[in-house]
Amino acid sequence: MNRSLLFVAIALLLWGFGEGMFFNFVPIYLYRQFALSEYEIGLVLGAFGFSMAITHIPAGRIADRFGRRPLLIIAWILGLLSALIMGLALTLPLFLIGLFGYGLTAFVSSPLSSYVTAARGNLPIGTVLSLTTATFAMGMVLGPVTGGWIGDNYGMRTSFLVAAAMFILSTIFIFLIERQPLDQDDPEAPPLHLKKNQRLLVLMGVLALAIFAMYLAQPLTPNFLEGVRGLSLSETGIIFTTGALGNSVMAILLSRVPPRRGFLIAQALVILFSLFIWKGTSLPFYVLGYFLLGGFRAGRPMALAQARELVHDSQMGVTYGIMETISSVIFILTPPLAGILFEYDPMIVYPLSICLIAVSIAVSYFFSPRKIPSSPAVSSVLKR
Repeated sequence: MNRSLLFVAIALLLWGFGEGMFFNFVPIYLYRQFALSEYEIGLVLGAFGFSMAITHIPAGRIADRFGRRPLLIIAWILGLLSALIMGLALTLPLFLIGLFGYGLTAFVSSPLSSYVTAARGNLPIGTVLSLTTATFAMGMVLGPVTGGWIGDNYGMRTSFLVAAAMFILSTIFIFLIERQPLDQDDPEAPPLHLKKNQRLLVLMGVLALAIFAMYLAQPLTPNFLEGVRGLSLSETGIIFTTGALGNSVMAILLSRVPPRRGFLIAQALVILFSLFIWKGTSLPFYVLGYFLLGGFRAGRPMALAQARELVHDSQMGVTYGIMETISSVIFILTPPLAGILFEYDPMIVYPLSICLIAVSIAVSYFFSPRKIPSSPAVSSVLKR
């Protein structure tokens, strides 16, 4: 394995452990610590999604033009500072500054995906992206159960501070990765402009529908489990830990499947998540549901792998950035809607999500690219 890939993997492992301690508990923390309603929590999560959305495309362009490593380092440092702010915050405005600052670190997604794609050697694109996802998810396996235990015994604020300590270790490893040469296109035969790339545009539409359908039931499920199902923080920590394990397992399993087929399977797994949370009557059902939710995170590299084969090397960062922006816009719009639905009926979001995902699977099957050209063919199609 490329040495830099190893350092990235270790950094992601440590970061996943730290993020797992607090991230899934944020909706519960907003309710307990600052007495926000479910609708207000939905608005906060929507604003968090906005902070994620505004940076992806600029970050992708910067990565294509000036390099990926500096952006990775900036994102890691910003995430560390944001976790410290959240852990030290005693007022809602200061906490939100930290939370939204952490959301800004989402710009790392496209440079990170570009970095590992370029460093993959002979590994297939889908495999290296999936294994990156799996490494992060492995770190999150112990994070939620640890964070839940810390929250029950020492207060939820402590989880943010312990997470920040893990982020320090993670940042050390990201400083050790190597620089990469920039990808350049041929000025005399420039690649097809992204706006004219019809296959890519269709794939982006398919992705938008799929992300919305799969994410709708997720934002307030932690509140559903605590408030409606009556679970403790430790029990929800076990559920989130199992979900992280599912992220890792599903990413590894789907890395062996062609990206188009893997994306369809990922959506089907999220249907099962909604079904088990909706109809489940005890902890094992919720644990199984969150394990299968791993399909949601595993679906991301499947979509990116399909897009990567449709663009030139020099467009890789901005393409990943556009696709991450699509996801982030969905994360802005969906939580407030989920909050409204929750206040109307906490149960209704789950059957609605199941129906929407079923529609999305049909759309994905009929409209996502069926056959990705080989590299030589891609070059001839993408260049004029």
